[in-house]
Amino acid sequence: MTRLLVLGGTSFVGRALVEDGVRRGWDVTTFNRGRHAWAHPSAEHLHGDRLEVADLAPLAAREWDVVADTWAGAPRAARDSANALADRAQRYLYVSSGSVYAPPPPIDGDEDAPTVDASPDAESTDYAADKRGAELAVEQAFGDRALLARAGLILGPHEDVGRLPAWLLRLDRGGEVLAPGPPDRPLQLIDARDLAAWMLDSATAERSGPFNVISRSGFATMGSLLETCRAVTRSNAQITYVDAAFVAEQGIEPWSELPIWLPADHEFAGMLATGVQRAHAAGLRNRPLADTVQDTWDWLLSVDKVPTQRPDLPPHGLHPDKERAALASWHARG
Repeated sequence: MTRLLVLGGTSFVGRALVEDGVRRGWDVTTFNRGRHAWAHPSAEHLHGDRLEVADLAPLAAREWDVVADTWAGAPRAARDSANALADRAQRYLYVSSGSVYAPPPPIDGDEDAPTVDASPDAESTDYAADKRGAELAVEQAFGDRALLARAGLILGPHEDVGRLPAWLLRLDRGGEVLAPGPPDRPLQLIDARDLAAWMLDSATAERSGPFNVISRSGFATMGSLLETCRAVTRSNAQITYVDAAFVAEQGIEPWSELPIWLPADHEFAGMLATGVQRAHAAGLRNRPLADTVQDTWDWLLSVDKVPTQRPDLPPHGLHPDKERAALASWHARG
């Protein structure tokens, strides 16, 4: 039986990795500080703080076939974990990010695009450098036994960033909704469950190195996403699309106040037009957008529309007062 160790394993992508491993019949163990309420009943749970090297000793005393890691903090923690497990585990899967590419990320850029400067020994600095530093740490310890899953926009049930929940809850409130146009603006995304499944498949297939793990650009559009949100919430909301110039004029922030969207001329527009041939040639498959949106809505209903929000990130979505003012300005133009 495959022995899977998930470092973290209590929320969003980590949770998806645990659930997929259990579904496969693998022997799954999680390692975390035990601060989250959720824990899979069919997994073993070990507690410790990976920022403390001594806490990693119990992991290094055992053997593992696969280690999966979602760490997004100080690279030195990924370094210490990878070093402790290098002789005790066969493969190391790291959930990285397309943010590791040096800005501006190139349109259709592949895994050979330049990355940000980073160190595997660093304390936490910024998200991009932290992820790239962790990549370097994992590769130094595991070499060609390391997989770097450079995920793009991750959505799905249990999302704790708040992007898709923000749109679902906004459409559910009804009324007139300000939306960024044009509606055919292409998006790239990945369901956390598809990311997890591809990573564990990749461990079995012994894949290594970096992969841009995301749908093809245009798998969804801003319009198809919002229409799907309106359909699953059974909302009578009216969606009003405004152009990117108006969004900028109103001081509305792409990506945060208008989640999931970036204008075509944005510095980071390449995040929605990433080259993905390598991952798709290696079997990456995306479930239908409607399934991701419906399952996320079902989860929101199960928690009374109050999703978990990561404390290190601000809430996503446009404040109602700002939205009303912007819509009034838009309509005043005739």
